[in-house]
Amino acid sequence: MIPSAGILAVALVSAALMGLAIQRGATCMVAALDEAISERRFGRAAALAEAAIWVGGLAAIAAAAGWLHMTPAAYAVTGWTVAGGVLLGVGAWVNRSCVFGAVARIGAGQWAWLATPVGFFLGCLIPVEAPMGHAGSSFGAGPDGVIIMVLFALLAIWRVIQAMSARHIGRHLWHPHRATLLIAVTFVTTLLSAGYWAYTDALAALARSMDAMLSLRVLMVAALFGGAVAGGAIAGKLRRERPRVPDVLRCLVGGALMGIGASLVPGSNDGLILLGLPALLPHAWVAVATMALAIALAIRLSAVTGEARTAKP
Repeated sequence: MIPSAGILAVALVSAALMGLAIQRGATCMVAALDEAISERRFGRAAALAEAAIWVGGLAAIAAAAGWLHMTPAAYAVTGWTVAGGVLLGVGAWVNRSCVFGAVARIGAGQWAWLATPVGFFLGCLIPVEAPMGHAGSSFGAGPDGVIIMVLFALLAIWRVIQAMSARHIGRHLWHPHRATLLIAVTFVTTLLSAGYWAYTDALAALARSMDAMLSLRVLMVAALFGGAVAGGAIAGKLRRERPRVPDVLRCLVGGALMGIGASLVPGSNDGLILLGLPALLPHAWVAVATMALAIALAIRLSAVTGEARTAKP
């Protein structure tokens, strides 16, 4: 399937801006949990949660306007859901960043993390029986959807008031937390232009050759990483760090574990958080909770054994 020039442009620009926002926000679930456990601060975790709420609210508005016709796939919650969440969490910890954090690190010139998407791709090649999905509820549907919409409206009003009262609007919007909101906006624009897309799912589709728009999604992956590198250069973080073999191997293994986990519970870290949570899909909530618990336990264990703390991207 060949997309039109307009769809191609919107999809590629959205992916590039998402990469820039991920790099600026240093968005990473491992870093968020490390910050919460080690420093008792919850800024990164709050940014991820707010991004998910913004996706839910914007997607619900798009669905109500007739612009968004897709419904996210839901999967039964089984032991494989928990196993997938554990693998996603352990893989992220081994990798020292989740799939979001890997993009941020690549954007900062930490080239060893280029092995993460390679490892993820290899993990997806391992034959695992994928769960069968069914159509979930539309965004904003039902009483639970109303709760998401109310939260979104309150957050949006609060953010507008903050922006209007800011002395320097540019600096205000360029703050890492606010930059994370750009991830939500671009995620929804990719939904509208190219359908559901997360770069991990593009890698999984490439491994299985199961996507009619595979060529577009591969281009979007390239645009995502290009945007992250551009973001690193703009922020002065691009340091062109020479990769060390142990780091490359660790990222390769961590990526592979996350790839296997994503085969057991489709969506991986990025799709589960940005799509599954605001769509109120039970399997996504179970998988993300399990993933977070696995990362938290790994961080605690590494602290007890004296292993170095996870560096933030």
